[in-house]
Amino acid sequence: MANLEAMRQEYTTKGLHKSDMDKNPIKQFELWFNQAIDGKILEPNAFSLATVGHSKIPSIRTVLLKSYDEKGFVFFSNYKSKKARQIEENPKCAMHFAWLPLERQVKIEGSIEQISKTDSLKYFLGRPKGSQIGAWVSHQSEIISSRSLLEAKFNEIKEKFINGEIPFPSFWGGYIIKPEVIEFWQGGKDRLHDRFEYSLDESRNWNLNRLAP
Repeated sequence: MANLEAMRQEYTTKGLHKSDMDKNPIKQFELWFNQAIDGKILEPNAFSLATVGHSKIPSIRTVLLKSYDEKGFVFFSNYKSKKARQIEENPKCAMHFAWLPLERQVKIEGSIEQISKTDSLKYFLGRPKGSQIGAWVSHQSEIISSRSLLEAKFNEIKEKFINGEIPFPSFWGGYIIKPEVIEFWQGGKDRLHDRFEYSLDESRNWNLNRLAP
């Protein structure tokens, strides 16, 4: 068994200062996100999404960010999945980006809701045909007997629409996470990490504070 206590990574970045941070957290996110892309990080738009339903048992999974702006962060999913049920029961969530090669993390907390069907359709029509079929085939989070059954269903739908467009599934679409708290974390020497948190006040203005590591 590996000696986990001996596993240590010394962070080497020069640190992060409040003067480095943009007053707008979305612009700050865009800067870091573009640097993650430039840094050749594998799927920099992948983030962990945490939700909690009526059971109060948290659930977490990795999804892909597909767009973002001042309104929020958008991803797509099956509306009948476990995450969808939890979102319906409790429209609060947290998302987390781990860009470890850059010694950075971003944590976002906020509310979540479905985007419009028009916007979901627009994105669906731009997906590769295989991904369109996949949205129909996978009854996300349900128990299945075998992968071969899944592949057989995929081939059935592929054959059915081989000469035509794949119809838009009514049970599939986008969610938008509207941020209320956004934290930027930069690794620091001797575990003195730099953490800066943006939080919305009652006037919907962003306040920026440094947090202890």
